[in-house]
Order: sequence, then structure tokens, then C-alpha cells
Amino acid sequence: MEKRNAGRLGRDFGVMGLGCWQLGADWGEVDERDALALLHAAADTGVDFFDTADVYGDGRSETLVGRFLKERNDPGIFVATKMGRRLPEQTPEGYSRENFLAWNDRSRRNLGVDTLDLVQLHCPPTPVYRTDAVFDVLDEMVDAKRIAAYGVSVERVEEALTAIARPNVASVQIILNAFRHKPLEEVLPAAASAGVAIIARVPLASGLLSGKYTKDTSFGADDHRNYNRNGEAFDVGETFSGVPYDVGLEAVERLRPLVPAGATMAQFALRWIVDQPGVTVVIPGARNVEQARANATAADLAPVDSAEITRVYDELIRPHVHDRW
Repeated sequence: MEKRNAGRLGRDFGVMGLGCWQLGADWGEVDERDALALLHAAADTGVDFFDTADVYGDGRSETLVGRFLKERNDPGIFVATKMGRRLPEQTPEGYSRENFLAWNDRSRRNLGVDTLDLVQLHCPPTPVYRTDAVFDVLDEMVDAKRIAAYGVSVERVEEALTAIARPNVASVQIILNAFRHKPLEEVLPAAASAGVAIIARVPLASGLLSGKYTKDTSFGADDHRNYNRNGEAFDVGETFSGVPYDVGLEAVERLRPLVPAGATMAQFALRWIVDQPGVTVVIPGARNVEQARANATAADLAPVDSAEITRVYDELIRPHVHDRW
């Protein structure tokens, strides 16, 4: 798999990683044995970057990744986790030293490690990015070897740019896919210039860009594609990238003829992200071994012709998302 340098993180990563939100069962139930099998399958294909969070399944995802780390016993595996969404209410005041240390202790226990590879603030309130005291505590945690590095996971382009300007922010995780183009304009160039890694999340727009869904597809009650369709539980941009479901389906049909022979729509969509200058690692999720393997091999496809993707975005998607995030 192609490796890319992560700048301030001080190492290279395979360009295709694995997002582990689904292991927390927020996308429907995933059996523990299946979860561990897909984690190992991803690593077997060259995936070395695994992204989780303390709130995914209230720690279930971290715990499963921790079991995988113990079984794999591979020092080349890198795990990024997140903290901040355990707050009962998202307020800047909640991003305190006391909470950071408590959340850090919990994640280290879940993952079974003394030092976390990377901790990302998990889409905090916008004022947090401008609060020096927050980043002073994170620097303190690096000095104490509680964490090796820190970054941010953002909702908005403006938040990403504020974070990139901070000297010790090592990574920015942002929604980037064929339905979310705005980060291409300023965020990716700024990150590349500063040596900040870009982690592209929600790369398949919650599965819309897999090409498998129709107007008749139903999602379980415990699946955020059901309960967060209008942003009832968290930012609506995390569900289908904020694109109205019917609009997304129409856009997928416009893109389907572009998929090369022998590839899937999902692989085509992932390859488009890999093609974007400044992307360090893409983190699609997977529910089984076959999906994990297929996602990883997307990086082996030839670069795609992006002109029609841009045209579909401009005509169908841009009015719904471009100026919101």
C-alpha cells in the first residue's frame, strides 16, 4: 500500500486506514468475533492506522481495538482515539484539565496502553480551538507521556484552519468525500504547508457512496442513519455528510457510470479522496472482513477522472452543504 508522511506525527502511514466507529454498534450490532476478524484482515492488507473514540459504544470500540493490539503485537500499528464527547452537554468549560485526565485514563485502560499514539479533540465547540489553556493541558499530557501527540476532529473548515495554525497540533480529521469538497480549497493546502496530517473521515458519506442504497433501504433504530437523519443526536453533517438522502441517491446514479470495470462504487469514491493532494490517510469503516479488504485495495486503483465528480457536486450537492461547514 502507498505510504504517506504524516508530518508532525513523525512517521509514514498507509494511505488507507480503518475507521472503527461501527465497532461501537452505532451502525447496528457487530459481533465481537467479526469485529476482531475485520481488524486483523485490515492489518493483513497493509492498514496501519486505526481510528476510534472513547464514546463509540461507550468504550466498546476502544476495548475491541485494545484486544486487537494485544493479539497482533505489532509495534507498527498506530491507534488514534478521541475525547470530549462524553460531556453531557457540549460547553467550552467542559474541556478542562480534570476531564482530560479522566478521559485519558479511561482510554488508556480500554486500549491497554500506557501512552496513546494520538488523541483528537472530538468536534468540540468552536471557542475551544481558540482557547490556549486547552492546548497547554494537551502539551502537559505529551510531556507526561500520557499521549504521544494530539490533534483535532472538526466539523467546520474555519475550525480546521484555526487548529492548523497552532504549532503542536499534529493532525486534523475532517469530512472529505465526493459530496464534501470545501476542505480542498484552503484546509488541505494549509495543512500540507504546516506539516499537519489530514485524516479524511466519512469517506463514503455514511454508505451513500457505496452505491448499495435505494429509496427503499431501511436502517435500524440503533443506526445513526435513522436516528440522526435531521441532526437529532449530533451534527447532521456526520450522517450522509449532511446531504439529503434522496439527493445523494440521485448523485450516486450520476456517478455510477464512471466506476471502472472490476471496481466497486465504494472503491471508486475512496480512490477519489486518495487522489487529493494533502490527504494523509482515509478512514472508511467496515462491517466485515470482505469490506475491510475491499476498502484497502481501493488505493491500488488508477487515479480517477474527477471532472464529472466536480460537475455532479456543483449541480446537486453544493447547494446543500458547501456553505454550512
